[in-house]
Amino acid sequence: MSISSSLDFFVYFIIFIKVVFIITAITHLILSHSKNSAVEYKLDPRIMYWKERTEFIFTVCMSILLIYYFRPGHEHMINKETSILFFLFGCILLFTSKWSLFIKEAPWYRYLVSSME
Repeated sequence: MSISSSLDFFVYFIIFIKVVFIITAITHLILSHSKNSAVEYKLDPRIMYWKERTEFIFTVCMSILLIYYFRPGHEHMINKETSILFFLFGCILLFTSKWSLFIKEAPWYRYLVSSME
């Protein structure tokens, strides 16, 4: 496991984000089936917060990776039509991500908006 370029670092970051997402998803599943409602009531909203955020970050990072790999003019081992489809898919994923979830519901955004009022 060597990081020889910034692209390698980015791929490892995507893997890390996906692992965190899987852990939070499993934790949410366990908490939703637990008998201890006090723990679920206190911990589950934070777990869901990070589950949704990591899903969003993963989608955006994969979109950026698709756009980078399949940008027009870049050499790769697939045909031109497939490359264009993957590039467009990355753009669509990036534009249709849940930006309001990431921005408007974030604590820093609420703080920024309240300080401007």
